[in-house]
Amino acid sequence: MSKSKIRFYGYDKCSTCRNAAKFLAARGIKVDSIPIRDQPPSPAELKTMLASHGGDIRRLFNTSGVDYRAMKLSEKLPSMSQADALALLAKNGNLVKRPFVISGNRGIVGFDESAWADFLGLES
Repeated sequence: MSKSKIRFYGYDKCSTCRNAAKFLAARGIKVDSIPIRDQPPSPAELKTMLASHGGDIRRLFNTSGVDYRAMKLSEKLPSMSQADALALLAKNGNLVKRPFVISGNRGIVGFDESAWADFLGLES
């Protein structure tokens, strides 16, 4: 995997994002770090991530976030079209599960050390 093409969307006050960033740095993996709240993933990146997660749109949402709960998305998401859900994510970085990492045509959300090692082709 090309190390220069990894886009890391995170939030600096998120401990999971900080742990993921430390994991990458400890392995010498350089990333393009993007503040997810200021610059949410593009619709194309969201579609890539959706494909990487078997089309399960709910996996892309930060379901424990304040915005998700305030918007009552647990009730609305099941009847929402995929296009509407992706548009909502592309407009509001607070709704996107983080960290959100894209490399080429693959992506991974959340942070699990062994899953990330597999994703990056590292020995765990």
